[in-house]
Amino acid sequence: MPFQPDRLSVPLVQAPMAGGASTPELAAAVSEVGGLGFLAAGYRTAQGMREQIVRTRELTGGPFGVNLFVPGPPAPSSAGAVATYREELLADAAEYGITLPVPTDEGDDDEWDEKVDVLVREPVPVVSFTFGLPGASVVEALHRAGSQLIGTATTVAEAEAAEAIGVDALCLQGPDAGGHRATHDAGAEPSDLPLPDLLAAVRERVRIPLIAAGGLGTGEDIAAVLAAGAVAAQLGTVYLRTHESGASRTHQDALVDPRFTETVVTRAFSGRPARGLRNRFIDAHDATAPDAYPQVHHLTKGLRAAAAKSGDAERLHLWAGSRHRLARAVPAAALTRDLWEETRAGAR
Repeated sequence: MPFQPDRLSVPLVQAPMAGGASTPELAAAVSEVGGLGFLAAGYRTAQGMREQIVRTRELTGGPFGVNLFVPGPPAPSSAGAVATYREELLADAAEYGITLPVPTDEGDDDEWDEKVDVLVREPVPVVSFTFGLPGASVVEALHRAGSQLIGTATTVAEAEAAEAIGVDALCLQGPDAGGHRATHDAGAEPSDLPLPDLLAAVRERVRIPLIAAGGLGTGEDIAAVLAAGAVAAQLGTVYLRTHESGASRTHQDALVDPRFTETVVTRAFSGRPARGLRNRFIDAHDATAPDAYPQVHHLTKGLRAAAAKSGDAERLHLWAGSRHRLARAVPAAALTRDLWEETRAGAR
C-alpha cells in the first residue's frame, strides 16, 4: 500500500526549506521518529536532488518527501524594472566586491522535466508542490510510480484547484509561515486569512486530508490544528537551528538575536512575497523591489551568498515564521519527539 500522509505515527511534517536549510540528515532524523521529513528540490539541479534522495535512503528506512517548485512564466515585461532595481543594489554589491548579473525576461524551469523524470524512475513516498500545480500528465506519472502527492495552497480557490487535479493531500499555508508564501500567482498579494480560518474554510470545500502550516511552534499550536481537523502539522522555522539544519550560522543566530524583533513579508530578496526577519536590506529596498520572480532571486543571489559568508545578517534573507524565537538548537529527532509529547499533553 502506498504511504498515506494521514497515517503518520507522529503527525508532524518537517517543512521543505529550499536554499540549503533542508538536508538529508534533517529529513531522515524526523522520519526516523515517526514524522515526515522533507527534502527541498527548489534551486537544486536534478542531479543534486537525486544525490540527496540517495543519501536520505541511506539514513532512514522511513517515508520522506521531496518538494518541487512548480515553474511559472516570469513577470511580464519585468526586465526594465529589474534593471532599475539592479542599479539600486550596486552600492550593496560594491561593499562585497561582487558584480550583479544583468537581468533578462527568461523564465526559470529549474530543471523541472529532469526532476520529474528522476522521481518517476526512482520514486519517493511523497512528492509535494509549491508555487502552483503540475499538469495532469505529471500527476498521472508520479501516481503511477507510486508516490503520494501533496499540493500547497494559501486560499480556498487554490485548495479546490489542487483537489481537482488529483493530489492526495493538501498543505494549507497560513500567513505566519516563514519563507516564501506558496501563492500560485507570483504577482498576487498573499492572503492574510489566519490559519484557523483558512483550515475551517477549506474543510468545507474539499475532502482530501489537510496538513496545517504557518506560525506553528509549540505542542499547543499543533494540538489546536489537529483538533480543528488537520491530519498533521507542518513546521519549518523551529527546525532551522537543529543540529542537522543546513541553514547558515548567520541565519541560525539571527533567529534568537534580540536585534531582530519582528518578521515581515517582502519581495526584496526574490521578487516573490516571503516572510523573514526585518533587517536593513528590507528597510532599504522593500518599497522598490519589483514583482519579478525569479529574476530578482537571481539578481540578489550573489549578494545573499556574500552576506552569509561574511556573517552580515543585515543583508541576508533571514527567512523566519512568526514564532522564530521557538527555534531550538537540539537534535531534530529530539525536537520532534518533544513537540509530539507536548502535543499529546496539551490534548489531554
